[in-house]
Formats: sequence, structure tokens, C-alpha cells
Amino acid sequence: MSLYFILLTASGAVPLLLSFDKRLQFYKQWKYVFSSILLVALVYIIFDVNFTNRGIWGFNPEYLSGIYLFSLPLEEILFFVVIPYASIFLHESIREYFPKLEIPKSINMALTIALIVLCVLIAVFNIDKSYTFYISLKLAVALLLALLLSSRIPRSFFITFIVILIPFLIVNGILTGSYINGEVVWYNNNENLGLRVFTIPVEDFAYAFSMILYNFLLIEQLIKWRSK
Repeated sequence: MSLYFILLTASGAVPLLLSFDKRLQFYKQWKYVFSSILLVALVYIIFDVNFTNRGIWGFNPEYLSGIYLFSLPLEEILFFVVIPYASIFLHESIREYFPKLEIPKSINMALTIALIVLCVLIAVFNIDKSYTFYISLKLAVALLLALLLSSRIPRSFFITFIVILIPFLIVNGILTGSYINGEVVWYNNNENLGLRVFTIPVEDFAYAFSMILYNFLLIEQLIKWRSK
């Protein structure tokens, strides 16, 4: 079993088992959660294939199963299902036990607008760095959608993301070379800012936040459409 697959199994096993917890009953949301995960995953996989083919990032075969789909390792495709599921589950678990855990509406609005402006500025000044440019725009669009849809999700997600960062730092740290020889995923630093938290490119934080936020926004809309 490859290291990447072991990391995915460890990330997804506990959330999957606890989905049947009597209090959480997260499995009852599966039809919305998995519909969203698969749709968002499709977009991010297309993005991933393009960047892999262009050499913006790549994968170390030493830590992979050797099975590839669309030029991506099987583990990388599973990443877009397992990690969002684990993150959504953790967010919903925190919300279940701390339902009032939200930032005030005014602060959420100010923070969201500030981040949108920051992302746009970063994109404008880094057009030559593909990863930085595209992920900044993706995050800006996600935050803008949250505003336009009057979504309440960011008010709690800004807080729960801090907790999500704990397993993120461990898993993504290993993937990018912490604690192991070499790395599972390598990056072309000509296509990013070259700034890292431990071994993790700062763009990965925006990548994770945007991917999870798109899932939340889509889940929210699916529930609204179903209730009409």
C-alpha cells in the first residue's frame, strides 16, 4: 500500500465511521455531501490534470501505487473525495457541539471583502505564476459567491478552518516532504510565490479553503433546491 493511500485511509476512516454516531447522524446528509464532492472534484481534477501536464507540480512514483487515471495517480483523484469529506465532517461535528460558534455578520462581511480584494491583488501581480494566479482567483470567486448567495457558511467556516488546519498540516506536510525523504508531491517554484509553511506552499492553504468552501456552498444550494 502506498504512503499516499495510507494517508488518505487514515484521513477518511474515522470521519466515515463516526458518520453513524447517534448524535451527528452525518450519513443522513450523504446525498447532498457526495453530490457536491463529486461535482467540485470534477472541476479540481481538470485543474489538476492541466497543471500536472504543464509541470507546475508532479508526483513521486516512490510513494504511489502506480495506478494512473487521466495522467493523475489514483491517490490524487481519491484525494478530492476523501479530504473534502473529512473536512466537511469535522466542520459539521464542531457545529453540532458548538452551534453558536460564528463570527458576527459585520466582521464576516468585512473579512470576506478584504480577502477578495487581497486575492485579486495577488492574482494581478502574479500573472506569471500559474498556481498563485489561478488559486487566488478561485478563492476570490468562492468568497464572492458566498457574498452574493448571502451564505451563512463563512461565519462558522472561518473559525472551523483553523481546526481543520491541524490535520491539514500533518497530511499535507507529509505529502510535501515533512518527515519523509523527498516528497510525495513536488512543486515548480517558478509557478508559485516560493513561500512555505514548513514544507507546504502557502497557495495550498488557499487551495484547501476554496475547495471546501465550494463544497459547502453547493451543499447549501442543493438543500435549498430540494426544500422548494
